[in-house]
Amino acid sequence: MKCLILAAGYATRLYPLTENFPKPLLRIRDKTILDWLLDDIDRSGVVDEYVVISNHKFVDHFTSWASSKPYVVTVLDDGSISNETRLGAVKDVQFAIDSLGLDSDMLVIAGDNVLDFSFRCFIDYALSKRTTCVMRYYEPFLEKIKKSSALETDENDLVLDMVEKPLKPSSHWCCPPFYYYTREDSHKVAEGISAGCGTDAPGSFIAWLSKVSPVHAFQMPGKRYDIGNLESYEMVQREYKGILI
Repeated sequence: MKCLILAAGYATRLYPLTENFPKPLLRIRDKTILDWLLDDIDRSGVVDEYVVISNHKFVDHFTSWASSKPYVVTVLDDGSISNETRLGAVKDVQFAIDSLGLDSDMLVIAGDNVLDFSFRCFIDYALSKRTTCVMRYYEPFLEKIKKSSALETDENDLVLDMVEKPLKPSSHWCCPPFYYYTREDSHKVAEGISAGCGTDAPGSFIAWLSKVSPVHAFQMPGKRYDIGNLESYEMVQREYKGILI
């Protein structure tokens, strides 16, 4: 299994911290954001390569970071040089698939969130379902749902509908940017792009995919911390206690 890390954004809302430094390598307590995620995932023993998709501006930072890791990390430069010229998350996934000839199940994760529960429970869930899977959590505030991916599921966790940044959310279930693609569905990314799925937000592909292939949604047993601006970064610095579950 491969693990793709989406890390080609410019994090403009975190300036000046990220004006010349990538958000996923900011530190929380004694680790970078990426270290919290990947060190935990690697303990599952199912990932044989991590692929960090960077923009051109920050690729050297990721290459330096990767050189110290005990597991295999490949760093890709998607060639973008500014927030205005970025490819978008879905095209970055396809860029990695094309660049490396990927042909396997894969985790696709945003490199700017941390969790207080082990990623391994999600991996176990996805392997048991044998379908593409997403995470979900209950969000009580509609305004927050409008900035995320909203989904509806049946009693067996099958995704019935998913909408990226809905104007009128139909449920309080939100999908954070952590996904498991089956090998078969990873080959459909190009088809989704050709069919007109959105390419900026990573959930746009899953929203399209759920209409043509079964997708299941794992209910998170803990919290996800989204580091979007300076205020949220300072909050996570104060409150995050590591992986508790």
